[in-house]
Amino acid sequence: QVQLVESGGGSVQTGGSLRLSCTISRFRYSMYCMGWFRQNAGQERERVASRNSDGDQYYADSVKGRFTISKDNAKNILYLQMNSLKPEDTAMYFCAADERWSCSEFDYWGQGTQVTVSS
Repeated sequence: QVQLVESGGGSVQTGGSLRLSCTISRFRYSMYCMGWFRQNAGQERERVASRNSDGDQYYADSVKGRFTISKDNAKNILYLQMNSLKPEDTAMYFCAADERWSCSEFDYWGQGTQVTVSS
């Protein structure tokens, strides 16, 4: 069974940085999409960043220039480097995997890691 486990969340002050990690197990698809999402209670889930097996990347406008998604294929870990953090970045962050490269329907999800940015 595919398993995604996030880590690296925490509390930082405005302007700080965090790096989230998502360890991926038993995901065997050669054409795929991996992404980071965030959600606050009572709000819709937002795709923050994603990248597919072709190398195509997506960033939400709110994080462009501040966040970077990357993947270590040897270790099977997905990262989200978050710089210049703002209070509005506070949310539960989830990693997700899509069996297709289209990034249209994410099939697998991690349990989430909390990011809190204080002013």
